[in-house]
Amino acid sequence: MTTRTPIKHLAALDDGQVVVSGWVETVRDQKKVQFVVLRDESGALQLVHPRAATEEGAEPAADPVADSISALTLGSFITVTGELKHDERVKLGGIEVKIETLDVVAASNPETPIAEDSALDKRMDWRFLDLRRPEANLIFRIQTTFEHALRTYWVEHDFIELHTPKLMASPSESRAELFQVPYFDTVAYLSQSPQFFKQMAQPAGFGKIFEVGPAFRADPSFTSRHATEFTSVDSEFSWIDSHEDVMKLHEELMVAGFQAVKDKHGEEILAAFGVEVTVPTTPFPRIPLAEAKAIIAKRGYEVPRADDDMDPEGERQIAAYVKETYDHEFVFLTDYASSIRPFYHMRYAEDQTITKSYDLIFNGVEISTGAQREHRIEVLIAQAREKGLDPEELDFYLDFFRYGVPPHGGFGMGLARVLMLLLHLTNIRETTYLFRGPTRLLP
Repeated sequence: MTTRTPIKHLAALDDGQVVVSGWVETVRDQKKVQFVVLRDESGALQLVHPRAATEEGAEPAADPVADSISALTLGSFITVTGELKHDERVKLGGIEVKIETLDVVAASNPETPIAEDSALDKRMDWRFLDLRRPEANLIFRIQTTFEHALRTYWVEHDFIELHTPKLMASPSESRAELFQVPYFDTVAYLSQSPQFFKQMAQPAGFGKIFEVGPAFRADPSFTSRHATEFTSVDSEFSWIDSHEDVMKLHEELMVAGFQAVKDKHGEEILAAFGVEVTVPTTPFPRIPLAEAKAIIAKRGYEVPRADDDMDPEGERQIAAYVKETYDHEFVFLTDYASSIRPFYHMRYAEDQTITKSYDLIFNGVEISTGAQREHRIEVLIAQAREKGLDPEELDFYLDFFRYGVPPHGGFGMGLARVLMLLLHLTNIRETTYLFRGPTRLLP
C-alpha cells in the first residue's frame, strides 16, 4: 500500500496515484459529480468523484464510492486512494485528487456540538473539535516556532536548561494564590513559579539558566488574561550589574522569537488573523513607573488604586503613549515600589522604596516581571520580615545565600499572553492548548 502523503506535500508531486487521509470538512453531493474537502494537520484538499454514467431510462449503475460519499458525515476520518492531478482552475491549491477508493476509518456523529459562531466556553467544552480549525493549528505551530527560537538563543549563548519541581514545601511568592495538596503525611504546594529553584542554580555555579514549564496560581480571576495553570518562560543569570542587564537579555530573546515567527509564519498570520508581525527594534523604550503614571495623568487617566501598582487601563494608556511617541509595541516599566514587589527584589541603595525591577508591557498588557535579585542574606531576611514572612519557613531558600552567591537576576513571562497579544486575540483561552481556570478542569 502506498504511504499516506500529507496534503501540504502534494503540490510538489507529479500527477499520479496517492493516498491521503483526513477529516471531512465539506461535501457537495451533486447529480453528476461529488466533491469532498478533506483536511489533515497540514492543509486542505479537494477530492472529486464523477458519478458513474447511466443511459436514459436505465437503472443507475452500481457506484459504491458515490454511496459512501453520500453517507459521509462532516468530521468523519477517511482514507482515500486516488489520482493526483494539477489543475490551476481548482481554487484550493491548484490540485485535486480523483477518488478511486474511499475508506471510512472513523465515522463522526452527524450532529456536531459546536459551530463557527459557538460561544468561547462552549468551544472550550469541545476543545479537540475546536482545535481542528486551521487558525488554531497555526497558533500552536507559531508557539512551537517561538519557543524553539528562544531555546536556540539560550543554547547558543551557553545557558543551561532546567526542569524544576512543581511540588514545593513552602510558597515561592507569598501565601496568597497557593494551591495546597495532600502530600503523604504533610502538605505540599503547587509551584507559583520556579523562582527559588532557578535562583538556587546561581550559588550552584550554573550561571545562565532557563526553563519553560507549568506554573500554578490559585487566582479566582475570570479575566481574559488569567489562568490557574499556565506556561511560564523563565530565565536567570549571574554576574549582572543591574536589572538593565536582565532587560537587555529579555529584549534580545523577544527579537529572536518574533523574527523566527515572522520568517516562518508571517504570511499565514496575515491571511488568518489580519495581523502583520512586527519584529521590535532594540532597545525597547524604558519608563520608570512614577514617570509613566505622570504621563498617563496628562492624558487624563489617574490610576484608581490604593497601592503603588499600575492597573490594566494604565498599562493600556502608557502603551498607547509609547506607540504614538516611539512607534513601538513594547515598553519596560521600571523601578517599581518595594511595597508591591516580592521580598527578593533588590532595592536601590539610595532609595529603599524603589526596586531594581520592571514589568514588560506588550500591546497594552503586562507579559512579564523581571528584576535584579537581592543576594545579601541579611538584607533578604530583613525584607522577608518586612513582608510578614517568617524567615524560618524560608530557611531552605535562605541557605542558598549563606555560602556565596553572585549578583544575579532574571524574569518570568507568560507564554499564552505573548501569543494572544502577538496575534491580536482577545483571550488566552485561544492560545492555551487546554485552559484551566477557577471553574474549568475539563477537558
